[in-house]
Amino acid sequence: MYFALFMLVILLVSGVIWLLDSLFLRQRRQAGVLGTVPDPWYVEYSKSFFPVILLVFSVRSFIVEPFKIPSGSMMPTLLAGDYILVNKFTYGLRIPILNTVFYPISHPQRGDVFVFHYPPDSTIDYIKRVVGLPGDKIQYRDKQLTINGQVVALDFTAPYQYALNVNDENGNPRAVDVTASRLSEQLGAVRHDVLIHDIMNQYSPGSLGDQLMQGEAITVPNGQYFAMGDNRDNSSDSRVWGFVDQKHLVGKAFFIWFNFDQWRRIGQHIG
Repeated sequence: MYFALFMLVILLVSGVIWLLDSLFLRQRRQAGVLGTVPDPWYVEYSKSFFPVILLVFSVRSFIVEPFKIPSGSMMPTLLAGDYILVNKFTYGLRIPILNTVFYPISHPQRGDVFVFHYPPDSTIDYIKRVVGLPGDKIQYRDKQLTINGQVVALDFTAPYQYALNVNDENGNPRAVDVTASRLSEQLGAVRHDVLIHDIMNQYSPGSLGDQLMQGEAITVPNGQYFAMGDNRDNSSDSRVWGFVDQKHLVGKAFFIWFNFDQWRRIGQHIG
């Protein structure tokens, strides 16, 4: 959000300078002078930067925006270090910065991998998978997801090993090898893999995660979505901080365009 605001400010400043120079300032500089008077440095920079910034700002705001995956909460679908592209118009065209829809197109579907502004702090972007749509009744107990009374089947694929960064007793970070079960799951039209660990998560009293662990069924409110990470036991998601409001939506992730450490991931579709 801050970067978009910075781009908007630069766009407006450079555009105003270019417009004022075209309408008024250039004529004043040329008045009574033979030959061509060079443009001041700030006019030259504005004329050079404005078209480029306008193009980049428009593409990022309305078509596609790049993001980097910072953690392993969406493993095995997305890995830390993946650079992804997010479709910005799938869920409707939005006014930059304000994020208000001015041209609705569609809504998130169950199974979508979507980017949104983190509900407790809208300056931070999060990425999770859509599990519950408005009106859905969600249950999740003993590692088993149930939507509207229908159990979501899990098919074991293979063991999955990865390095998890944790802090030791002195607060120093270190990598720990972790083994999880990789299972295949069908959400809506999307079949994808999730990771399940042999641990029991703990949630703060009253949180959605705590309600689910007590066996309660929660109903997703109108205009909101229930999101979970594919790394089910290592994800801060709706179970921790609540539902995702539609006003916080950013777009749908669809493509991995780069990864410095694993080149074979380049070009993979996100589903």
